[in-house]
Parts: sequence; C-alpha cells; structure tokens
Amino acid sequence: MLLCITMLFCFFSFLFSCHSFFPQMFLVALSFAYFAKALSGSYMKSTITQLERRFDIPSYLIGVIDGSFEIGNLLVIAFVSYFGAKLHRPKIIAVGCVLMSIGTFIIALPHFIIGSYEYETSVRVIVNSTLNPSPCQVGSSSNLTQGGKVPEVPSNLSMWIYVLLGNVLRGIGETPVQPLGISYIDDFATEENAALYVGCVQTISVVGPVFGYLLGSLCAKIYVDIGFVKMETITITPADARWVGAWWLGYLIAGVITLLSAIPFWFLPRSLPMSGARSPEKCTPEQTSFIKDSPLLKHKYTEDEHTSFIEMAKDFIPALRALLGHPVYLIYLCVTIIQLNSLIGMVTYKPKYIEQHFRQSASKANFLMGVINIPAVALGMFSGGLLMKRLKLNVMGAARFAFGTSLIGYILSLFFFAMSCENAKVAGVTLSYNSTDTISYDKHSVFASCNSYCSCSASDWDPVCGENSITYLSPCLAGCTSSAGSGKNTVFSNCSCVGVAGNLTANTGQCLHKDDCDRMFPYFLALSVITSFIISLGGTPGYMLLIRCIKPQLKSLALGFHALATRTLAGIPAPIYFGAIIDTTCLKWGEKRCGGIGDKHLHIYLLIAYLGLTLSLRTISFIVCIPGFILLSRQLKEEERNAIHGALANGGAELEALRKEEFVISNSSDNSTDRETRL
Repeated sequence: MLLCITMLFCFFSFLFSCHSFFPQMFLVALSFAYFAKALSGSYMKSTITQLERRFDIPSYLIGVIDGSFEIGNLLVIAFVSYFGAKLHRPKIIAVGCVLMSIGTFIIALPHFIIGSYEYETSVRVIVNSTLNPSPCQVGSSSNLTQGGKVPEVPSNLSMWIYVLLGNVLRGIGETPVQPLGISYIDDFATEENAALYVGCVQTISVVGPVFGYLLGSLCAKIYVDIGFVKMETITITPADARWVGAWWLGYLIAGVITLLSAIPFWFLPRSLPMSGARSPEKCTPEQTSFIKDSPLLKHKYTEDEHTSFIEMAKDFIPALRALLGHPVYLIYLCVTIIQLNSLIGMVTYKPKYIEQHFRQSASKANFLMGVINIPAVALGMFSGGLLMKRLKLNVMGAARFAFGTSLIGYILSLFFFAMSCENAKVAGVTLSYNSTDTISYDKHSVFASCNSYCSCSASDWDPVCGENSITYLSPCLAGCTSSAGSGKNTVFSNCSCVGVAGNLTANTGQCLHKDDCDRMFPYFLALSVITSFIISLGGTPGYMLLIRCIKPQLKSLALGFHALATRTLAGIPAPIYFGAIIDTTCLKWGEKRCGGIGDKHLHIYLLIAYLGLTLSLRTISFIVCIPGFILLSRQLKEEERNAIHGALANGGAELEALRKEEFVISNSSDNSTDRETRL
C-alpha cells in the first residue's frame, strides 16, 4: 500500500512538471475527489439498516449518526470557505481528503472491537446432532430465551459512538472540497465554459453514489462476521429482517479511495493559467447589475497575491454583512434549505422504504438505487448544465427553469401514494389469533389458547411462516411442539395455532406476500427514475443562480455559507426527525440484551409517513418561491434602469467632451485664418 502511494507521488511529480496540464488535471483531480466523497457518503446511507440491526439502535439515532457528517462541516466550513479562498486552495483540499479517509477508517473500527453478531433464533445450528429441542418449552420461565439461559449483557454497548465520531471527521475533511474547488474552477474558466465545467464536476459527484450503492449491495450479501464464523451455522438469509451484512468492508474500501484522491492536489499550484479574460462586452446586463463591480479580473486570486491573516479577519464581518443583506440570496437560501430537508430525508431512508414497504432485501434495494435511480440523477444534472449553455439562460431564466422542473417532479411524485402493498399478516400484531382474515391495527395479544401451555416470550422476533400464509412471531407462539432438520432448512410441525387439526407445519422466516408488491414495484421504479431525472434537471441552473447573483469577491463565502446553512438546518435535523417519524410506524420492536428497545421488525403506515412528510416540505418551498420571484424581478428591473441611466449619463458626458473638442478645434481654425489674413 505504501509502495503504491509512493509511486503515485512520483508519477504526479513528473506529470505536473509541465504547466500546460494544470487546468485539465485540476478538473480531473476535483472530479475524483467529488467521486470519493460521494461514494463514501452514499455507502453510509446504504448501511443504515445494517447499522440499526448491528448496534440495536432506532432510526432517530441513525439520523443523529447520519447528521454528524454535517456537524463536522458546521464546525469549520465558514472559516475554511473564507480564509481558504485566500490561501493555497489545492493543498487545503488535499488535507481535507486525508481527514475524510481517516474518518472513514474510524467508522469501520467497531467491527474489530465488538464481539460477534448474535440474533434470536429457535433453530438448531448443530448439524451432526440428532436432538431437536421442542420450541414449546412447557413449564419454562417466560423470561428465559433459547436454551433456558439468560442472555449476557455485552460489554460494548456504545460502539456506534465510533461511527458517529468517524462521520464527524469525514464532515470536517469534506468541508473545503466544494466551495474552494468550485470557486477555483470558476475563477480560471471562461464565462461560457464555467457552467459546463461545474456540470461535469457535479455529474461525476453523482456517479460516486452509483458505485457507493453497488458497494453497499455487494457488502449486504456478505455476512457481517464472514471469516470469523462457520457459514453453515448461520440460520438466516439476506432476506431476513435479522440479517446484517459486512457493513465494515465497504468503509475500508471507501477510505482507501478517498486517500488516493488527495494525492494530485499536493502538486497543483496556488493559481491556474487563465483561459481568457472576461471583458465587459461579454457580460449580460443582469450580470453587470448583480456583480456591480467591474467584471474584469478583480476576483481572480493570482499567485503573488498574499494577504495577512489580520487583514482577512477584518474583512470577514463586512463581507458577511454584505452577503446577508442580499434579499435574493436569502430567499434562495430559504428555498434550498426546505428543499434539501425533503431531499435528504427521502434519500436517507429510501433503501429502508424499499425494504420495508416493498419487502425487498437490503442488497436488492441498494442495487436498484445505484443502477437505476442514481444514473437518472447524473444524466439530469449534466443535461441541465448543457441546456443552460445551449439556451444561454440568464439569471431569471435559470430560476424559472429550476422552479419548473421541481414543480413537474412534485406533481409526478403524488402518484407514489397509489403504489402501495398490502401490509404483512402477523398473528398477534396485525391479526387476531381468533380472526385471521382481516388486518387491523388494534392492540392484539400474542398469547392465545393455542399457545397457552407454552411459556413463550412476547418480545422475541424469530418469525415463522405457517401453511396458512400467516407469520407468527416465533415457533413457540405458533404452538409448534416439534421440529425437523437444521439451519435454514428447519421445519416446525404440530403447530397448534396454524390450523385446527394441530398438525400443520411452519417454515423459518416471515411470509412474504409479495404478489401485489411484485406487480407494483416496477411501476414504482419507473416513476422514481422519471421524477429523479426531471428534478435533477434544475440542479445545475439553480446552482449557477447562486454563483451569479453575488459579487465575485463574495463567491467563496457565499458558497460556504450556503453549505453551512443547508447542513445546519437540513443535513443535521432532516435524518433525525424523518427517523423519529418512521419509528412511530413500527408495530414490533426488537429488544436489546441489556433492556430497552432496539431495531424495528414491522412497520405500518410507512407510505403515508415517508411520502407525506417529503411532499409537505416541498409544498412549503414552492410557497416561499413566490416572494423570491417578485424580489428577483424587481431587482432586475431596478438594476436595468440604473444601467440605462448610467449609460445615458456616460453618453452625455462623452457628447459634452466632443463639443468642447470641436469648439477648441474651431477656435484654433479661426485663429489660423486670422493670421493668414494679416499676412
């Protein structure tokens, strides 16, 4: 590993000895850094259900872990964005990539500290044994679990703290990549190519999640303790709600990729060769009015420009005051905060929604996210940047384009409510033991006359599927008195709750009832792809609106403050309250070995809670857009009038100067005529 890194350093040292490669190599290096950070970020979201089960934590706590990335950004982003823009930006980005890599390795650390994963099961795992214990232990204590032993409290109860701290460090490291990288490109790119370059970088950043979710899909198929346990002793499959994949493996891979992305930035200069000056003739009236200052090279940071730290600190407060005094910028900030609350909450729990509502495995959910959904977003963002260049959209045109695509996507999203599956039939939870025909969500008892002679635990989740296509929480609660086979092939018999005869059987695992879901799921995927593409079309124009509506000197600060505000008010709270609301839809909670509630096994009303909250937030954002368009239109008209008055004033001054020049020439001509006459 060390040898490979050394060879890469030598390669980049040789490659960057020719200065003509700098502009292209920075674009490639920044794209790779975007890819690396997007891969690790999407992999984090693909492992949320694995982390819930592994550490026995509820969704809202997973939201806290996911939001800790934004907390790391919050700690340093304002200072990095402002001071970093005046320092050596490529090297600051390199340091950030190294910190991201270290944080990713820390996230994987708990796997090597905590003990092996244990789950509730009544299935015999000793293949060579001829003894099949009865699931129904007559006369045993209801407080005991499998084998009559009280479970030991594990010593490592808070290993998720390492995941949280590693994610915070990832957030700190990611801070300089976006504001410094985008402003660096915009400073040294022509006006015509800036939007296309930003669109390319943003597109590469969306390709990262494709590989992130595919990596999550691959790791979810591998058992968490692979290499440490005998796989023939594992009695559950990836489709089981108790399955935990090798979540730690993906973080090790992502950490190595992020570390490699830091290498090119160490060899890049403080500034790049400019591909062409932006002359006043190339600036539109709106750009001139918004920028207010000369659109020449005042905003370029040259290599010999050195500003003291004290001078930069003195300018920070006035610059921040000027930025927050821009009404269009503030409205834009409010709209994006609300929209990102909806987007972040939706993306964070979309794999979980696919797993729970459409009864798909975690591996399949992540695979579909990576192969179908994310490419549509990448294509939409790239197409948006290309359309903005082809259509030559001005500030108002970009705002209208972004609003229109978001509105169309919102209308299409309403059809998701029609794509629902029948809720699971679980005896004692959604069905009464006495009436197994109608699903209801009244409080039912898991105990009935058919299992009254068995001293079963009501908190166990060891589901079996009876021949009547009804799921029972455990073989004991199904009234099963005998079993045959071992491991995944175990069959329980004489299950008194399954049928009247009392001799029907049950198999391990939950009944899937996937017929209606399998019919509806392709339509859900198709609509998801279409809405993702349409909404992402407005991503690049909306982002360029942010860059173009401020002074060039405030560009890095505006991008940094925008990231600060959105991460503080969207990135941190959205996963938490989305997770808390999803927790309210849970009917069957798991129980920690140390007491208290842990992971969830069964949800109801997930469709209403998940989609309802997502679309409600987007509705609010459209309402906030109305005053934004009014302010933008008024300011454009006012600045256009000021530009016309300024042009007339300049024209009058020039006319007066011409008249004076003609008068001087006329006088000199008369004087020469008089001299000639006298002669």
